[in-house]
Amino acid sequence: RERVEALLAEGFTPARDVYLSFGGNEETYGDAALAISEHLDNAGIRPWLVIDEGGAVVEAPLPFTRGRAAMIGVGEKGLVTLRLTASSDPGHASAPHGQSAIDRLARAVRRLSSRVFRPRAPLAITRMLQILADRAVGPARPLYGLLARSRILTGLVFAALGGEPAALVRTTIAATLQDGGSAANVLPATASVTFNLRLIPGETVESAARRVARRMRDASVRVSVEEGSDPTPLSPADGPAFDAIAAAVGATYSDATATPYLMMQASDSRHFHAISPHVYRFAPLEMSAEQRASIHGVGERVEAPSLEKGRDFHVALIRGLS
Repeated sequence: RERVEALLAEGFTPARDVYLSFGGNEETYGDAALAISEHLDNAGIRPWLVIDEGGAVVEAPLPFTRGRAAMIGVGEKGLVTLRLTASSDPGHASAPHGQSAIDRLARAVRRLSSRVFRPRAPLAITRMLQILADRAVGPARPLYGLLARSRILTGLVFAALGGEPAALVRTTIAATLQDGGSAANVLPATASVTFNLRLIPGETVESAARRVARRMRDASVRVSVEEGSDPTPLSPADGPAFDAIAAAVGATYSDATATPYLMMQASDSRHFHAISPHVYRFAPLEMSAEQRASIHGVGERVEAPSLEKGRDFHVALIRGLS
């Protein structure tokens, strides 16, 4: 906003209309951005380009690659919160009888590992590999080139690596909350566990919930969807809109390669796919691996020079619109 106001003060007129959208409640899964998107839709406004928070400028984004890459999210994984609830006869803990609600849930949690969902590499990931293969060294160069030509092989290899690579090609599932019981010596009548899932393109909230229920193999445990949204469509990793972002990257970070990828987090931008085919996620900030790991945690920060670069990126993007 600071740079937009400065451009206005200079008397600058952009070649296209520029809209600034401030949802304000994305972190609480709010619907402010949805309301904004619907308002633009009702007004007949179809943005040529939408850009929101997302990837950063990073050093060596994959092992055995060199140089910096500006990671531009061309889509994002879906999100669903599932609650598993089990019931049993309450009683005194001194004389347990049969399986308790907690016993049933513990068995269900053990069955819900990362292997619940098959790996599948979205086109955004193979496109990322195609670009980064040119910056790979040693045996990694032909390997990344091979993976870029095979989505099946990419899915298998990345899944085997675990961690972030696996999350790029697989729906992830993680237990995050548990609830049940009223006292240390009382068997609870009900207990529940909450899971957070991030859905790979090709999966849906409905299909993920069905797969979880099948994998548990316990009809006495109820699965309910607390909230969710399907994965977004993938915006093109080439063409005028993507090229405009790449040009602004080049004007700000001359040594960084604009690289598409699939964002694993959720953002307000998911609501804007309904009104634009060109929705991208890029935070024009330099961030180390340590800084990225601190997001929403202890020591979350960016450097002041990086903020200045981010400001310059937005100026270059707006000035470059045609």
